[in-house]
Amino acid sequence: MPRTPPAPPGQPESSGALDAHWLGLAGRVCVVSGAASGIGRAVAEALADAGAAVALLDQNEVALQAVADTLRARAAAVCAVACDISDEAAVHAAAARVRAELGPVQGLVNNAGLLRAGALDEVPLEAWNRVLAVNLTGHLLCSRAFGRDMLARGQGSIVHIASVAALHPQTRSGAYSASKAGVLLMSKQLAAEWGPRGVRSNAVCPGMIRTPLSARFYEEPGFEARRAAVTASRRVGEPRDIAEPVLFLLSARAGYVNGTELVVDGGLDCMLMDMVPRPGFNDPAAAAAPDTKERDHAQA
Repeated sequence: MPRTPPAPPGQPESSGALDAHWLGLAGRVCVVSGAASGIGRAVAEALADAGAAVALLDQNEVALQAVADTLRARAAAVCAVACDISDEAAVHAAAARVRAELGPVQGLVNNAGLLRAGALDEVPLEAWNRVLAVNLTGHLLCSRAFGRDMLARGQGSIVHIASVAALHPQTRSGAYSASKAGVLLMSKQLAAEWGPRGVRSNAVCPGMIRTPLSARFYEEPGFEARRAAVTASRRVGEPRDIAEPVLFLLSARAGYVNGTELVVDGGLDCMLMDMVPRPGFNDPAAAAAPDTKERDHAQA
């Protein structure tokens, strides 16, 4: 059987229908928070293409219904619930509705999140607490409410969308880095506590991904090229670049992957030393010079 041809250089590769079926997600009930746009929408669409029944959570009810209609047009089983994941009662109500409409949950993608900018000495406490309530506490509330079915069945997978900002401080972003770092440790704790009960917990750390939240940045001339230049892959990521690793972690193919942090950043993390100024190495004019004798043993 022919496989999907590789993508052209510089373009994201797609797993294709064959690989989607290889994951064995058909018929599974999976929940995605923050599903109305960006990474959440891409994950929901990929799950639907893999044959999963998809429950969509988001506060933006209009955008949420648009995604639900798109998935239903693909013949997917869908349940869309407008929900603030920082509200425990709302999360429990959403879990009950998903269970009633689609059945017991077998997979959860904790994706919903927000950012409130500000340096640590000036960010309003209300903004700090709101980010933590959604980005960290919301992940816990969803894990407990939807993980109930997985624990009862003795099988399931939870994937938390964190960020490379959890590994490196993103200045003037308020509680964002702290909240995402908390997600990483909470994911490990869930893995340690629930792993013996058959439920896996893993985190994905996206790098620079083009989403509606960052779209305005790319309107600035030259901005995308500057961002692409600091990745090993020399391009900015797309939401589906995150969706496909997430599907793998949800699937039984990742059955022995538990408590891990998967960085999906196009090689941004390995470019640190390339960003350090080194005359004759990363200076374009000097790098073009023919005489390299004195550079052979240069150090950072």
